Amino acid sequence: MTIAAIPAPSPDPGAPAPAAFAALSTAEQLARPGLRGLLALQGVRTVLRLGFAATAAMAAGRLVMGETVDPWLVPGMIALLAAACFAGFAAESLQAYAENAVSTRLRALAGERLGKMPARQLQSLSTGALIVSMQRHPESIAALVVGHRAATTMMAAGPLLAAIALCFVSWQAALLVICLTPVMILFFALVGNAIRRRADAQERAFGRLAGQFADRLRTLPTILANHATASEEAKLGQRLEGYAGETIGLLRIAFANAGIIDFFASLSIAILAIFLGLGHLKLATIPGFSNLVLWQSLFILMIAPEYFAPFRRFSEQYHAKAEGLAAAAAMDRLLDAAPVTAGALTVLDRLRMTLPAHGLVAIVGPSGSGKSTLLRRLAGLEPGAMPTPGARPLAAGEIAWVSTDAYVPDGTLSEAISWNGGALDRSRLENAARAIGLLDDVLLPGGLDARLDKGGANLSGGQRLRIAVVRAQLSGRTVLADEPTAKLDRATAESVRRMLIGISGARLVVVATHDRDLAAVADLIVDLTRDDTVEVAA
Repeated sequence: MTIAAIPAPSPDPGAPAPAAFAALSTAEQLARPGLRGLLALQGVRTVLRLGFAATAAMAAGRLVMGETVDPWLVPGMIALLAAACFAGFAAESLQAYAENAVSTRLRALAGERLGKMPARQLQSLSTGALIVSMQRHPESIAALVVGHRAATTMMAAGPLLAAIALCFVSWQAALLVICLTPVMILFFALVGNAIRRRADAQERAFGRLAGQFADRLRTLPTILANHATASEEAKLGQRLEGYAGETIGLLRIAFANAGIIDFFASLSIAILAIFLGLGHLKLATIPGFSNLVLWQSLFILMIAPEYFAPFRRFSEQYHAKAEGLAAAAAMDRLLDAAPVTAGALTVLDRLRMTLPAHGLVAIVGPSGSGKSTLLRRLAGLEPGAMPTPGARPLAAGEIAWVSTDAYVPDGTLSEAISWNGGALDRSRLENAARAIGLLDDVLLPGGLDARLDKGGANLSGGQRLRIAVVRAQLSGRTVLADEPTAKLDRATAESVRRMLIGISGARLVVVATHDRDLAAVADLIVDLTRDDTVEVAA
């Protein structure tokens, strides 16, 4: 028995730290091309609607007063209306396309970020939070950087164009509607914090619901075996009610906000109508509202709604800002989480172990002692100091990884076994698959031609693990196996042991295991004990 220790290497101070993900700024960069086109179309639509309002007011006013209507007015009015409708349709289509493009690209970048994470850090992430971030958050962020940004810009440009149009007829009318603008902006500021708090609470409620649902799916066999379906359904129901309550609260504030905007818009139009009516009836002389011809009064009344339309659109998008900011913050927290390091890895970092050219090496020890960590470091899946200088290094191309989460492509069973191993003789595939019981599995009908779903979704953990073992046996590479016999029935576990022992006759096989029978036949045992020592016994 040998007990050896060397100083643990210190981290490289010159190594660059990974850049922060910054979901919001990334999405803003992705949205710029589409946002520019969207704003151009919305600006054109606003100008066309103002032109339609002017021509419609002139035509209606002259018809009512019995005056001659210019021949170009009616066709021009129809053409402007059709063009405004087309520009609106194009703007809505472009917005949907731009938001989809941003969310798709943002999801792809997040996937790349997850793919570069160390295995330990990836496993530490909450399943529910990960599902929410990859499925729901990109859409919320895209709605913020496209739809909300466009509504914000048009809230400044749209009323300005409408006010300029009003000034051609009555600058006093333009001043009246402008005076109501600060009231609406103040209201936006007052409800903003309330909506933001509701959005954060909604995001947390949805994360808890998704996490609990993912946990229940993972433990469904245990729930069914213990007849606990009813109680777990009640718990999920409570989470769902909590999420629904937060969502309704958010929408209630958003709808109230839109209602207030409509109130101020209606109030301003009513005031304009009263002033204009008093001027036409000669009951009051109000500068800017008296001595106007009918088409000018109609023009003012038709332009006023266009002045307030961008505010209404902004109020409809206001909750998108709160949801998008909450989603961006949650996505950044998930993807920029600090790397998870092992709490007691000093022994592993000091271990000097020269791996043999072939044979079975068993890493044993109690749960939490670092067996899987050591194995991942040997495979290069996690940074660390294993193996130490002087030991035979393991190159990534020389390793076959075996675990219950081994990758399985969609296709046939034979394609899954031969994945990343090149073309293999069918008879070799059949012999290896039969030796481990895959061809006798009633849940995989069709033998080597059995169909597998994408990612092996229709496989159990034991089936996935046996596919990985057969793949390793046929690969000719060094085998690293993480708990290769866990959660298997006795007969299947024995077939896996026999195959690993057979492989170890010609190649190196390193297993992290609690299986005493497998450890008993190992050529070398690495025992990770709790007293901060490493025992290597042949």
